[in-house]
Amino acid sequence: MDTLPIIDIAPLYAADRDGWLGVAQAIDRACRQWGFFYIKGHPISPQRIEALQQAAKTFFAQPLADKLGIDITQTRHHRGYGAIATEQLDPSLPSDLKETFDMGLHLPAEHPDVLAEKPLRGPNRHPQLPGWQTLMETHYQDMQALAQTLLRAIALALDIDEDFFDQRFEDPVSVLRMIHYPPRQTASSPEQQGAGAHTDYGCVTLLYQDSAGGLQVRNVDGQWIDAPPIDGTFVVNLGDMMARWSNDQYVSTPHRVISPLGIDRYSMPFFAEPHPDTRIECLPGCQGIGNPAKYPPTTCAEFLLSRFADTYAYRREQAEAI
Repeated sequence: MDTLPIIDIAPLYAADRDGWLGVAQAIDRACRQWGFFYIKGHPISPQRIEALQQAAKTFFAQPLADKLGIDITQTRHHRGYGAIATEQLDPSLPSDLKETFDMGLHLPAEHPDVLAEKPLRGPNRHPQLPGWQTLMETHYQDMQALAQTLLRAIALALDIDEDFFDQRFEDPVSVLRMIHYPPRQTASSPEQQGAGAHTDYGCVTLLYQDSAGGLQVRNVDGQWIDAPPIDGTFVVNLGDMMARWSNDQYVSTPHRVISPLGIDRYSMPFFAEPHPDTRIECLPGCQGIGNPAKYPPTTCAEFLLSRFADTYAYRREQAEAI
């Protein structure tokens, strides 16, 4: 248990159902043992990744005042720029040594959900950089499609309707995030990490990481192991929402980022989350006699907002003001 599995998902893009079943079984094993795995054979091109990397470096290299023009703490729907130490993923450690850009499904100001001030719903807030908005909006849609392809394989593994997740991902609250981790020597204290130990909140996360390294995953023995970058892959991990759906048959695993020394690190996670009103409750095949549902039903929005309040000081302040 010191190496994450690597799964070739190319068969998910072919008609052979036996190939689908093989991938689903491999994902099922990884989800039960690790909650983490790599995927290769996906349709996201190296050229796209290179364009995103260059865009991220350009954005984060801007003066702080320019980035704060889309300050995430000044919104109700969690979009825009998060400055260094905005997040505190491990409450026992200093706030994280990273800065971020978050975007989601773009809903215009006149959309009924936006007019009703529903949480996590609203327009994206992009920086005024040439080509940025088109690149990011296109990549968001492509990553959503990739996530839902994986979720169809997970549905097959869990023996539920293949379109179970598709039905629940209409107008999702998925988030595409760009992250810049400054070199470790810029930390405010020796205890400040790039990202403190945490589990992800939602359904499934797909992560591109550059060559700097630093991602670590805690295995079943409680040991931290490296999850190094592998060319042409995404790291996939499950979040707490999927653990609740599966009654902990699938695990949401703690992980962290130790900022590398002397170099900057860039990563791009895509957090695939369903429609905010989606009911999150134990799936039928994941409970039974002697194995009751462990968690009460909730909704996607309720669960995510409760976790955001634990991580972001500005979200706690907003909640207290309501």
